[in-house]
Order: sequence, then structure tokens, then C-alpha cells
Amino acid sequence: MADPLLRVSGLTKSFGGVVANREVDLDVATGEVHAVIGPNGAGKTTLIAQLAGELKPASGEIAFTGMDITHLGPPARSRLGIARSFQITSLFPEMTALQNVALAVQGRGAHSFRFWRPADEDNALNGPAADILVRMGLADRAGAKAGSLAHGEQRQLEIAMALATEPKLLLLDEPMAGIGRGGTERLIELLAGLKGGVTMVLVEHDMDAVFALADRITVLNEGMPIASGAPAAIRGDPNVRLAYLGDQA
Repeated sequence: MADPLLRVSGLTKSFGGVVANREVDLDVATGEVHAVIGPNGAGKTTLIAQLAGELKPASGEIAFTGMDITHLGPPARSRLGIARSFQITSLFPEMTALQNVALAVQGRGAHSFRFWRPADEDNALNGPAADILVRMGLADRAGAKAGSLAHGEQRQLEIAMALATEPKLLLLDEPMAGIGRGGTERLIELLAGLKGGVTMVLVEHDMDAVFALADRITVLNEGMPIASGAPAAIRGDPNVRLAYLGDQA
């Protein structure tokens, strides 16, 4: 069996006397969608923040592509190929969707230093940006200002900007939050289209999205994993039903 792309071992994080994560183990294989679910306060966002390098664990280890990245910050992890959609919250509202993604493309490589050439005139930026907008269902919104997009479309644009960094691992922290049912179904469809090409860790409360997208699911409760496995096994696990899923299962 191939080594996992991401391996988390014994990750523990406390805030004062409150333990947010306790001895969390997590393996994510290349190409899979691994969902992390649990009730409010289970430690899901704390885990994502540690994977992104925004929080330092009290103990434990995070390995990515076999490399120990436990003590690396977000910029170094980004260069290694880890992107987090939650971090990209500041769209440029007066710029078009295409311009927003083109700037993200510009930031991933040598284009970052070509300040004397306007980004919106650079086909080396606009071509890849347009392709990413197609993948995220925004091709017909390329010329619309980001600030005029519906909330669901803005979430699609945030993910498009994350994809522009060509990540090996995409961390998604509740991408369905605040989106209506129609928008949620659309985003599930779009993320399903990325499966296999981009490895994803998905934190999400929407169980329809979780069971539609996840190859494997890890359940946290009070900061600790209580189950991890295929969706069918998680759906039928009595401990999971008691802790979180309840009637939704």
C-alpha cells in the first residue's frame, strides 16, 4: 500500500485548559476526498488550522509527501502544495472573476515579479484562469465583478483561486456554509468533478455533501477521533449515530 499523501500522528492542541484536539491520527491517500465531521466544538476547524500551519500543535506530527511539516508556517506549506479555501476570504470585489483568478495564477510562480505588465493583458495568466473558471462553473461569469456574484458563486470563486495555486492538497472548511439548496447541489457537483485530480480534506456539516463526496470519513467528538472508515461503515456506526448523525443517518 502506498504511503499516504498526508499523515497526522498524535496531534494534540489545547487552548488554556480546553483540549481542542487530543491524539488525532489521520491518513489521507493521494486523490481521495477525506471528510472530517463531528458536532460543534468537536475540534474540526482547529484540526484544519493545524494542517494549514496557522496553529502549532502542542504535540504530534504532520507529514506531507513523507516530509515532516509540523513546524512549517502557511507560506512554506503553500509552496509545498497545500491550499485552504477558507484562507481566501478577501476577493477583490471591484475586479472581475477572471481577474481575481488571474492574480492567484500570477502569485504561484515567476509571474509574481512581472509587475510592469498588466495582469489583464497577460494571456499566460488569463488562459489558465479561464480554464479554472470553467472547472468551477463560472465561465459565463468571468467578466462579472466579484462583488456582484451571488454568495454561492463567490464560494466557487474562492475555490477557483485556491485551485489556481495548483495544490496537491485542498483543505475545505465548510464550503457549503450559507449556500441555499440549489447552490449546494451545484457545488457538490463541481467538487465531484475534481475528485481524483485533487486530494481534499473536507470539513462539512451538510451530510448530503459529505456522503456524496467522501471516499473516507473521520468523526471527531470532544477533540478525539471516534470512528474512521468508508461512508457506509460510518453511517451504520452506533457510536457515530449517538455522537453526531442521529436521525440524519
